[in-house]
Amino acid sequence: MAGDKETLLSMGFDPARVDWALRATNNRGLQPAMDHILENEGKPILDPNAAAPTSASGSAGQPMDVDVDVDDEDEDALRRLIGTKAGPGATSSTEVDAKSIKCSECGKVFKNTALANYHAEKSGHDQFEESTEEIKPLTEEEKRQKLAELREKIAAKRSVKSQQEAEEARANEAIRRKSGKDISKAKDELKAKELVKEAEQKRREKLEDAKAKAAVKAQIEADKKARAEKAAREKALRDGQPIIDASATASTTPAVTASSSSGTSGKDFKDTRLQIRMASGGTPYTTTLPSDATLREVAEFIAAQTLSVDVETVTFAQHFPRKTFSRDQFSKTLRELGLTPSAVLIAS
Repeated sequence: MAGDKETLLSMGFDPARVDWALRATNNRGLQPAMDHILENEGKPILDPNAAAPTSASGSAGQPMDVDVDVDDEDEDALRRLIGTKAGPGATSSTEVDAKSIKCSECGKVFKNTALANYHAEKSGHDQFEESTEEIKPLTEEEKRQKLAELREKIAAKRSVKSQQEAEEARANEAIRRKSGKDISKAKDELKAKELVKEAEQKRREKLEDAKAKAAVKAQIEADKKARAEKAAREKALRDGQPIIDASATASTTPAVTASSSSGTSGKDFKDTRLQIRMASGGTPYTTTLPSDATLREVAEFIAAQTLSVDVETVTFAQHFPRKTFSRDQFSKTLRELGLTPSAVLIAS
């Protein structure tokens, strides 16, 4: 890793050995690389790309081939560092040899061109100059001290990382608990809605059962009445008495009353009491409406009581006097139709 390499180079280790250590440890970290360097300190580097060191007392007439890719501006400094001449315009032996390379922008001093190039890549600085300042290698004591400092830094980084991981774990746990609470709340709300739906369904079923029971009860009463009338007629036939139609008598009395009331003083009644029976049977509906209310209002009332009636299709009839009201008469008032102060209507 770039951070580990920079740290090892700042400790004064040779760049070639640093690269060798990082490759040999597969970049597992700073500590394994440093251990490898210390364990193999006196061993040769098995790197085919590394330049072989040359003695400064070598022949000046035999320049050494250097297999290093460097910039032209660093060539002269590199040749001096490896003990070769820089060509026809070589530096005179009376000049002082450069011991290091200095960054003109930040003032840092580097042992060789490789370290200077690495610094240039990391910082973006491009102004360097030769320096006579010699960088002494670290002593064993300094290396141990540097190693102890690095270990402290590694321990501090690990501590910070463990704290961050603990905080992340707590945050994830809080998120997980909140999600669980939200899911539980959503389930409770869904269950409450289902309970409301079930209660509404039961209420509708109870209402429908009550209507069905009322219809059955009305049918039973009608059957009883029919049987009683039949028995009365049969008895009258056996006794030779005149047959009296009970239903006609019962319907004649209120009808005559309604007719006489409407004919004599219908205009004096402000309200009309209506009893509306369904042609299909069942419990009749009763209501009181103003005498000036239209027949359409009666249709709207009965449509609001049962779903089997539609305002646009319902029709009304009266048994006595026998009368059928067409839809053209829906705009007329109950007073105009002679239904005051009371009337019995059949809805179909």
